[in-house]
Amino acid sequence: MKPTQALERQHACDRQGSRAPIGRPLKASPHKSAALLLAWACLQFGAGPGLAGEIEVLHWWTSGGEARAAQALKASMQAKGHSWKDFAVAGSGGDSAITVLKSRVVSGNAPAAAQIKGPSLQAWANEGVLASINDVAKAERWDELLPKVVSEQMKYRGDYIAVPVNVHRVNWLWVNPVVFARTGAKVPSNWDEFFAAAETLKKAGVIALAHGGQSWQDLTLFETVALGVGGPEFYQQALVQRDLEALSGPTMEKVLSTYKRIKPYTDKNAPGRDWNLATAMVIRGEAGMQLMGDWAKGEFLAAGSLPGKGFICAPAPSTSKAFIFVIDSFAMFKLKTAANTAAQKDLASAVMSPEFQEVFNLNKGSIPVRMGMKMDKFDDCAKASAQEFTAAAKSASLLPSVANGMAVTSPIEWALKDAVSQFWNSDKMSSAEAIKRIVAAAKSR
Repeated sequence: MKPTQALERQHACDRQGSRAPIGRPLKASPHKSAALLLAWACLQFGAGPGLAGEIEVLHWWTSGGEARAAQALKASMQAKGHSWKDFAVAGSGGDSAITVLKSRVVSGNAPAAAQIKGPSLQAWANEGVLASINDVAKAERWDELLPKVVSEQMKYRGDYIAVPVNVHRVNWLWVNPVVFARTGAKVPSNWDEFFAAAETLKKAGVIALAHGGQSWQDLTLFETVALGVGGPEFYQQALVQRDLEALSGPTMEKVLSTYKRIKPYTDKNAPGRDWNLATAMVIRGEAGMQLMGDWAKGEFLAAGSLPGKGFICAPAPSTSKAFIFVIDSFAMFKLKTAANTAAQKDLASAVMSPEFQEVFNLNKGSIPVRMGMKMDKFDDCAKASAQEFTAAAKSASLLPSVANGMAVTSPIEWALKDAVSQFWNSDKMSSAEAIKRIVAAAKSR
């Protein structure tokens, strides 16, 4: 960074500071402006030029709540004097972003960090393109701050090669309470109650379930049904361990019949719809429910909707004692310059800081991945999620999401997406045929 740029950054922080005195705490809210985010970053991280570098980050946080959360990270890096190069790729639950990333890495032009998670972290590390950030992790005692199930995913051969950002719960049901009150529908806690509510909504002329017909959303819905119908042990055996007996047994037949029974309660325009547009249908009252991870909450908050009033969060039917998780993380790629490497390590440190964990997750709708965080600023949905995450970890019902890159390798995930989507979209495919395709997908490499 040139001296004049550093001075401009410092002056920006000075001007912002005059509007947000240190004695006045900055409240994280879904309506936080870019100016407030800059003020927060200046107060937390300072604006000294240091060894300034460029930090390019690939991510797919492009919807309202997600983009606001990403802005917090950008502000923290700029406040430390680094320049931020946003590399956002929208759509397909990150699939499009990973496709772009592969071409960048092959051409020798990898970004500093990329949003990668689950087994894919190990696959990228095995290619020799990821950098160790052990020095940062050891200095800041990450092993003590992270649950073991999280820290192990962030390591390759004992070295940290990625930093976790947050924890999402997948198996949530989102409800518009105004629509439910108007139609007389009741918030369901099991699948029988879900179909009763869906039928009530449908008869009242309301789309019962907002759904986006993309393969990752089809599989997300499927794994939620699998957990609700079969329970945590079945989920683990069938979808994570890919046990052939579990995949082809009577419980899987019941899962598939329940899954397909949901289809008539979605609308004909669902194919190709992004998840946040489905959430918007619930926000506007066009649909009564959505089964989606808690990233959906960021959209409700961004629209000025409050938990318990504008929306209700409840565990997906029959899954109250289990937790399907997604952990967003940034993999760190090997870089060619010392300044950019320094910026990369500052990014890792910033992501794990209590201040960023709070601001980011308040905006994103997720919960902090760092243990021991105070949750007093978080809403009731987040508090419940944090409690249930801890409880599930102790009861062997903390389960990685197959549809969202946490449980299986990419080839298997893609094959399962195709098999499940084909069944979801077919009017003729039997459960027996679907099981054959799912088993074949589970065997793929």
